Amino acid sequence: MERRQRPGYAGTGPGEFTPDGCAVDLYRRLPVRDEPQIIAAAAPPPGTLLELGCGAGRVTRALAEIGYEVTAVDESAAMLGFVTGAYTVQSAIEDLALDRVFDVILLSSFLVHAPDVAVRGRMLRVCRRHVEDDGTVIIQREGAGWHTRIPRQNPIADGHSRVTASDDIGDGVREVHVEYDFPDAHWTQTFRSRPLTVQQFETALREAGLFVERYLTPDGTWVAASPIT
Repeated sequence: MERRQRPGYAGTGPGEFTPDGCAVDLYRRLPVRDEPQIIAAAAPPPGTLLELGCGAGRVTRALAEIGYEVTAVDESAAMLGFVTGAYTVQSAIEDLALDRVFDVILLSSFLVHAPDVAVRGRMLRVCRRHVEDDGTVIIQREGAGWHTRIPRQNPIADGHSRVTASDDIGDGVREVHVEYDFPDAHWTQTFRSRPLTVQQFETALREAGLFVERYLTPDGTWVAASPIT
């Protein structure tokens, strides 16, 4: 049984939900995109990789298949039950404390945009504590116009996702509503996000002991960071 959902986070549809409103059955359906190629180009395998917020293992399996030794972390036991090819750890990212370091840390799914500044700082410090001094932290951030190009729709396998709203709820935080439609199921998810300018993003990393090494994609959504030593 998952713990109570966080304020401002919710989901509707069939199956079980995580504390941040993610539908487990939905996340099992989501396809792997170009994430493994982006990660491998920035920090080639083999190597040890800590995946923070692995969900149902959509990217985890692909990373293991191309040669990484993956440790996959998620706070949802239901999500972790579907992860294969990796050692799994159930923990909130911001609370993680493993007695080891890794060649690569992966913080994807726009988790760096946590609405709570303190939680974001703790997550980034977890990245710094668990990465080798010559290692790489790979972060996915929101692209330009993510909260203003509304509504927008993207194909997903035999269905599609649709971002229908991003509302300003004060203090720099947005509440986002997404719908997922498939021939046999419909889900919704509501979550909160704190948009970051490039300067704000890079400042947050420096405060956690990291610096931006390079932007990995032309749209700037994938970033390789290195530890400040």
